Amino acid sequence: MMANKAVFLDRDGVINELVFHTEAGLIDSPFTVKQFQLLPGVADSIRRLNRAGYKVLVVSNQPGVAKAHLSLATLRKMTNKMHRLLRQQDAFVDKVYYCPHHPQGKIEKYRTMCHCRKPAPGMLLQAAEEFSLSLCNCYMIGDNLSDILAGRVCGCKTIFIGNNKCETCKLFDETGIKPHRISHDLQAAVKLILG
Repeated sequence: MMANKAVFLDRDGVINELVFHTEAGLIDSPFTVKQFQLLPGVADSIRRLNRAGYKVLVVSNQPGVAKAHLSLATLRKMTNKMHRLLRQQDAFVDKVYYCPHHPQGKIEKYRTMCHCRKPAPGMLLQAAEEFSLSLCNCYMIGDNLSDILAGRVCGCKTIFIGNNKCETCKLFDETGIKPHRISHDLQAAVKLILG
């Protein structure tokens, strides 16, 4: 049986907008369903991947669950909203994988060092098994060093969403771990993949 190819997508900052939380004074993932909004061009980009025969798989750390910023029920509602917004534009994600853990989480059940939290490769490896993926023919697209590390460990081609003058790029220089390509958004990244 021929192995499938996939594009792994981080969620926050790649698929949806990051949110400024005034009460905490930080930019982070959305904590409410209302705050979840797709970034411009995302549905079109995912639709292009769908039509090109790639599995589209979301692999996202969601430590807000462990930190009590949102519940698993809210996270599920956000995921349903994402699916709905994409379907409205004839796009779809094949499956979503979340890691709700964080070693300093407030909720004991999720306060752990796990194998699924990127940069650990657990979510990608689980998807590879479920979808019979050839990871060397897959891409990992994300906006954090942890996304690039997870992709590199699995042998995926990696695309960083950001710019050459960003703080994360300094980390790439310091760690010696670099993405294969850098792109300013998902649309540009998909153009790199599809040509």
